[in-house]
Amino acid sequence: MTEAAFFDLDKTVIAKAAMLALGPSLQKAGMLNRWLVARALWGQLVFRYLGADESRMEKMRETALRVCVGWDKERISTLVDNALTEVIDPLVYDEAIELIDSHQQAGRRVYLVSASPEEIVLPLARHLGVDDAIATRARTDPTGRYTGEIEFYSAGPHKVEAITEHAERHGLDLEASFAYSDSITDLPMLESVGHPVAVNPDKALLKEATERGWEIRTFNHPRPLSEERNITPPKSTTLGAGAVGAAVAAGGALWWRSRRMNQRRRWFNR
Repeated sequence: MTEAAFFDLDKTVIAKAAMLALGPSLQKAGMLNRWLVARALWGQLVFRYLGADESRMEKMRETALRVCVGWDKERISTLVDNALTEVIDPLVYDEAIELIDSHQQAGRRVYLVSASPEEIVLPLARHLGVDDAIATRARTDPTGRYTGEIEFYSAGPHKVEAITEHAERHGLDLEASFAYSDSITDLPMLESVGHPVAVNPDKALLKEATERGWEIRTFNHPRPLSEERNITPPKSTTLGAGAVGAAVAAGGALWWRSRRMNQRRRWFNR
């Protein structure tokens, strides 16, 4: 059987919430006003000091969906893709890149598994050269605009459902696999593998990891991906059509916390 390594995104692979980081790009594009930006900063403080429990995540999700109703999916996807190198690239932890490389060299499939929308996670997964990705998907209407409804919410136990599907499809040995996250909300994902690792853990996860004797790591060296790093594009992704996209960066940022590259541009085979 094949082994795998599952990486949460915010504060695990990158040093800041991806959706929050994209806020200025959305504002520049005229999709956010100053009030929303101010609320985004407040949301960052809320999550930093109070944590990301299920109630706060639900409020974030509901607000995000309200904000992005009617936004055009293709416009958001293009905006995120164009902002990736400038906005997200400098936030990637060097320690995460080294881990991803080591897992791939060991023959493991590497995944990004994030509650962030697929329009953010998919291009970043391509950018990093990981094998696959699991992310939140939202519905669009026949014209390609967001309806405000979620098709798949990639958080908590839902992450485990998707991981289990992949394990069955690709013959993954979860007991021999690894998972990395900073948040107590990812406890189900960490429990689903044989080698859970708490990275930059919040207070609740630090307590849980310490009590269970799990490995605890600190990543604190974000830097732009090196142009010397030879990235091989992934072959497939679970991400389907229709998602909240960076549009959720607007709504999600209201509540979301401050959670090398020779890039070959090739889309995932769906």
